[in-house]
Amino acid sequence: MKNKLYNIVISGLAAIFLCSCYDSLDRELRTTLTKEQVEKEYEYTRYQAMSLYTDLEEGFFALGNAMRASACDEAEYTYKGGAETFNSGSWNAFNNPDDVWAQYFKAIRKVNVYLDPNKKPVNLDAYKNDPSENSQAIYKTRMEEIANWSREARFLRAFYYFELIKRYGGVPLFTEALNLDTDFGTIQRNSLEDCIKFIVDECDDLSDDENGLPVTYDEDNLGRVTKGAALALKSRVLLYAASDLWNNQAWTGGYAHPELISLPNGDNPEIRKERWKAAADAAKAVIDLSGEAGYNLGSNYASLGKTFEDPELIMVRRSWAKNDFERLNFPIGYPNGEGGITPSQNLVDAYEMTDGSSFDWNNNRHKSEPYFNRDPRLAMTIYTNEAAFKDTHLECWAGGKNGKGVANATTTGYYLHKFIDEDLDLAQGRTSIHTWIFFRISEMYLNYAEALNEYDPGNADIAIYASKTRGRNGVNMPPFPSTLSQTEMREKIRNERRVELAFEDHRMWDVRRWMTAERDLNEPLYGVEITPGLISMKYEKIEVEKRVFEKKMYFYPIPQTMLSTEGVDWPQNPLW
Repeated sequence: MKNKLYNIVISGLAAIFLCSCYDSLDRELRTTLTKEQVEKEYEYTRYQAMSLYTDLEEGFFALGNAMRASACDEAEYTYKGGAETFNSGSWNAFNNPDDVWAQYFKAIRKVNVYLDPNKKPVNLDAYKNDPSENSQAIYKTRMEEIANWSREARFLRAFYYFELIKRYGGVPLFTEALNLDTDFGTIQRNSLEDCIKFIVDECDDLSDDENGLPVTYDEDNLGRVTKGAALALKSRVLLYAASDLWNNQAWTGGYAHPELISLPNGDNPEIRKERWKAAADAAKAVIDLSGEAGYNLGSNYASLGKTFEDPELIMVRRSWAKNDFERLNFPIGYPNGEGGITPSQNLVDAYEMTDGSSFDWNNNRHKSEPYFNRDPRLAMTIYTNEAAFKDTHLECWAGGKNGKGVANATTTGYYLHKFIDEDLDLAQGRTSIHTWIFFRISEMYLNYAEALNEYDPGNADIAIYASKTRGRNGVNMPPFPSTLSQTEMREKIRNERRVELAFEDHRMWDVRRWMTAERDLNEPLYGVEITPGLISMKYEKIEVEKRVFEKKMYFYPIPQTMLSTEGVDWPQNPLW
């Protein structure tokens, strides 16, 4: 049974990928390698290090072909699948469409194999022992590159651990690659506090000015993790650590192992204040790095995800040129478009009027022209009825070329715009580069404002940083007044996150950490029914789908395959 658990937790595939062919290098001749052989060994090690990035997930296709936005109140996915399982509440420890347990533990093992302290280092003696200025320069550069590859690997391991704990709570912490002789019966889940400390400590080491990750890379190495990425990960981890979910065990109904899903003393106001301050300080550290790193708001919100060189990007995954995302999400009615992700009325209603007031269906003017005088990010994120698309306009009403009556047409009355490259001609197989965003400076502004509002309400920085994303060129929404109460500002910041970070895989986790999911994800998913008239369109808000969220869903269940394995005696997460 040990072999079974070994395969579940760490997967031998990763070991094969990383360890094969390294031993093909002549180990007996390592002290007499030629420069050509040294280069071969160096390049192979570089390939190992860069391969660790392949486990970073592209969120465009997180649930089969759907984004996670369709598993919360941001959108509906036209085609049935994993998102429907989530939304109906029918997922469990046996069937979880977003079960990433094995995926990330495989990735962590790959990192641990790479970082194995017993692995012989790259032999650079051919350069080290050559006194020429050129060889010495190469030796120095190679040594620093190899050291930095290990830093990058450690960051990726910390990132993968965060992806696990935000879903499952405390998980086993491994810093060495397990083997078949491991007594798995001795392995237990670490506490949530242990896991947070591990990630934060790694981020602190990796952002050290002397021995940490570089602030920037040259153009040949864009996309590799930086000091800013380490600080941004720390910011997000500490924001979650200060939020309600990780400081509350009351909802669990007397769960016997609260240390796995919450931090100690979460009900102590002073302790919470300290955690919010730590979160604010961590976000401010990223902001303060902006001058050196070049972080700034991009000039075009609509370009997010479509370009790699944007000053607000801190960490992304860039894909090769392809058109899968457009094919899956172009509006129905266009050649090869499948109209998969269809944004919800729930999300559309969150976009303010241009004067900063809320949209209101009870306001006849708003209802008659629901997309007029709205936050410009609405049009840059969502295709609404009659929006321009290619050389025509969308017809999202029943009987229109993109509306009900056409097979698989939108049920919400909307199509996705954000990340979509409208210029692609799918019929001709055109492709373009897509960039999945993990961290950008906009999030750090909002992290800072949220945390500061919780521990130091009234601080002038709150309104300044909560409003920065609104002041972007092309958006120009009015700033938030500094006179708002703490509660009012909290709601404004939360709504700003919802709008600014839409479809970037934040909403699903934000409503959990705020513990508002029981309200927000139990709301029906809404859309709009559009009726053409002689003079104008008529719009009515309609219910599209009932949704289910139960308390137990604040954390994912530990996969049953783990709990059913001989020797494993772990508590399941609460209420599952």
